[in-house]
Amino acid sequence: MSITEYNGSALVAMVGKNCFAIASDRRLGVQLQTIATDFQRISKIHDRLFIGLSGLATDSQTLYQRLVFRHKLYQLREERDMKPETFASLVSALLYEKRFGPYFCQPVIAGLSDEDKPFICTMDSIGAKYVGSLQKILLLLELLESLFMVPVRQCSSLIWNPMSCLKLYLKLCYHLLTVTV
Repeated sequence: MSITEYNGSALVAMVGKNCFAIASDRRLGVQLQTIATDFQRISKIHDRLFIGLSGLATDSQTLYQRLVFRHKLYQLREERDMKPETFASLVSALLYEKRFGPYFCQPVIAGLSDEDKPFICTMDSIGAKYVGSLQKILLLLELLESLFMVPVRQCSSLIWNPMSCLKLYLKLCYHLLTVTV
């Protein structure tokens, strides 16, 4: 079992027509033992930007605290919120700094740009980015060993037409429920 699978998690991010959705399970476990059922994996950076962190729970919390700190510094300096693309580069650089002793987590970033263009991105534990486009779905499934593992690059090849917000919500719920049941 990999250290990133130790606490188990499932994250899903999808884009639609001028919208995005991100969801996760809330189970925190130690291998096959459930510790809590209210663990927060998705965090709000600002009104139009969210990050989901799967992997080792302690590393996810530490990384989130550092990202919030860096975002607040950016707000003070620039007097505006970060764009999703800028935030993805910040996360990538922060992970790459720790490449020899990495954070054992894989972030999923979802947000809307100023023009209401959806953006989703994921990266590995050393900051290598994989960006999904409008018609691609990005699934990051970091599950327990007993569940089906799906590599990120294979999932992103699933293509649908741009969906409305309601269709996106229903499709997201379906995908999250099929992998966590």
